[in-house]
Amino acid sequence: MRRWKKKLGRTLTRFLSKPPFNLAPKPNPTTPSPPPPPIQTPPALPGMPHGRPSPPFQGGRDAFPQAASTVVPDPTRFFAPALLSSPLPTNSFFQNFVLKNGDQPEYIHPYSVRSAAAALTLCYPTRNHSPSFVIQTFVEDLTVSAPSDAAGTAAGQRHRIAAFDDLSVTLDVSPSLRAFLVRGCPFVTVATADAAGPVDISVASVHAFIEVASCDETLTKWRLRMNSGQTFLLYASAPIRLAQSSVTQLAAPGFSGVIRVAYLPDPSMEAVLDRYSRCFPTAGEASLNQPFCVEYTWRKQGWGDLLMLAHPLHLRLLSEDCCVRVLDDFRYRSIDGDLVGVIGDSWLLRTDPVSPTWHSMRGISDDGVGEIVAALRKDVDALASSPITTTSSYFYGKAIARAARFALIAEEVGCPDVIPAVQRFLRATVTPWLDGSFQANGFLYDPKWGGLVTLQGSKDSGADFGFGIYNDHHYHLGYFLYAIAVLAKIDPSWGRKYMPQAYSMVADFMTLSRKHGASYTRLRMFDLWKLHSWAGGLTEFADGRNQESTSEAVNAYYSSALLGLSYGDTHLVSISATLTAFEMLAAQTWWHVREGDSIYEDDFTGNNRVVGVLWANKRDSGLWFAPPEWKECRLGIQLLPILPISEALFPDIGFVKELVDWTMPALSREGVGEGWKGFVYALEGIYDKESALQKTRALTGHDDGNSLTNLLWWLHSRGSADDGVVGFSRCCWYRQYCH
Repeated sequence: MRRWKKKLGRTLTRFLSKPPFNLAPKPNPTTPSPPPPPIQTPPALPGMPHGRPSPPFQGGRDAFPQAASTVVPDPTRFFAPALLSSPLPTNSFFQNFVLKNGDQPEYIHPYSVRSAAAALTLCYPTRNHSPSFVIQTFVEDLTVSAPSDAAGTAAGQRHRIAAFDDLSVTLDVSPSLRAFLVRGCPFVTVATADAAGPVDISVASVHAFIEVASCDETLTKWRLRMNSGQTFLLYASAPIRLAQSSVTQLAAPGFSGVIRVAYLPDPSMEAVLDRYSRCFPTAGEASLNQPFCVEYTWRKQGWGDLLMLAHPLHLRLLSEDCCVRVLDDFRYRSIDGDLVGVIGDSWLLRTDPVSPTWHSMRGISDDGVGEIVAALRKDVDALASSPITTTSSYFYGKAIARAARFALIAEEVGCPDVIPAVQRFLRATVTPWLDGSFQANGFLYDPKWGGLVTLQGSKDSGADFGFGIYNDHHYHLGYFLYAIAVLAKIDPSWGRKYMPQAYSMVADFMTLSRKHGASYTRLRMFDLWKLHSWAGGLTEFADGRNQESTSEAVNAYYSSALLGLSYGDTHLVSISATLTAFEMLAAQTWWHVREGDSIYEDDFTGNNRVVGVLWANKRDSGLWFAPPEWKECRLGIQLLPILPISEALFPDIGFVKELVDWTMPALSREGVGEGWKGFVYALEGIYDKESALQKTRALTGHDDGNSLTNLLWWLHSRGSADDGVVGFSRCCWYRQYCH
């Protein structure tokens, strides 16, 4: 998110129980002998992958000085006291519940839910759409409360987060009512507090009730039909006597037990809701115990099997190894695509492996090496005369990651003599951020929420694009980690010295631990239910969480994998590669808009090939920094930085051509930046290398995280129409030296 102008308590190795495995590419035995690299990899130790042991130290909160932030909100207002001794989520699906007054709704599929004034309101959202946006609107369809708790609200009493995990949040709406809000549950479940005894219940709506009918003699199922055309079903664990006190108000005296409310999209679905209404989830965890897999496990109460809903990416990834049953005809509408019923207490989602590599996946065409080397020497020479002048953590990170690319490209094209200059530049520019000597800014540890902030961000919520209030952490840190990974690779002694800081930066958004005493919250940015990251931090938004650049999110996890390669930490490589794979699939599912796709409405799909900002409740064609018609910016922000992993982010050549054809007319607009043009030409090079090369050579400038060297490297590692993509001679001797 760019609304503003733009340790791991333990190492990740200790958070996983599976034995190490090697994700690195195997050496190619047929490649020609290279010139000697500047630094040789240490000889392999017995039983240790990549020649180095896993880090033995604890990289925690002490790697950076402690912050005294004046801008982060007070977490004690909404979290139960028992939760305050551990790091707290800052980018969660329920974040609105703990910001400002806590009364903005959150989308907890398939309902938008709001907690305010000791009442829980749910909405089965309708969608408004146009060629430039798709949005879900919140309407107070049904509100459940205990009138006796109203006095506490007048006295300033707020709801409390009693518990949370990967897939759910338990919300004490009032002293008498507790809500179990579990993602993908077709029911909203509310229970009366044991200590409260029988409680008078109020059920209200902005719509008029035109039918309030008990469906059985036990008074445990009710049909609520409204003049909006909607029908809700209310299930209760004990008899509940609903009486209509007004056109929009129902009352039930002296109830004690569990109430479950479900919207009925179609009469044919009622029998399914009846059958599974007695089993309800109270919590859910997502485990990353296997590479390229995530397993969901729900805790439940009641009896019978558990009914949940899966979004389109879930359905694509559901493994045959899990014992679930998919109900194809049981569907709820969602901005993320239809949510389909799945019966089962646990799911296993499995994706195809992604192997993080330092260099291009297929090597560079021999006829392009000379051109790349010439640009490389010029760009490396310019490092000495072009010091980094920005103090922004985002733009500084882009600058050092840009320089780090030169070292890896030099390895790939056999130009090792320029690597020492890159090494010196990185040492001089990266080290001050790690040892605290960069006076204008730097990383600090915030004990209130448990995470890194910047010096500037700790005093100004708008500085560093909101990094001080936990916005865009994976973007900024991803660039730093890329540079650190490369420097640790070419300068192992430096890497060992600054390993605590490197691992603390990884831990800020990659910690897996759920244990008390961790230094950082669990997977700060990554949403294990949606399977992608959110960028928005401790800022209240009516449309929920948001993320603009998926490619920068991919870069964060990819860079963490490279850091694992540098340090020989295969568990870090495994987790990072797994999150990279899921992030890319989510980008391809919800950000990349193909002709004829059915997830979004036809007018939006027809007018867009890529989403600008994706919100929990909205799809926007505009960007934080650019209007919708600046299509080159929309393409570029979903591609930068250009890296070997970019090829896996855009694997569909047909879609790439659609995207470039859609973008090209925008380049004729007056004032289009040369840097943005470069990203368009980079994607064009996937299917028309020669045309892209000609246009790239004519560019007069590049994005501050990109370079002519990097663009030429990318284009000369593409295929051509004549060689069947991979059939020509390639310079790839580096594979012998890749970790």
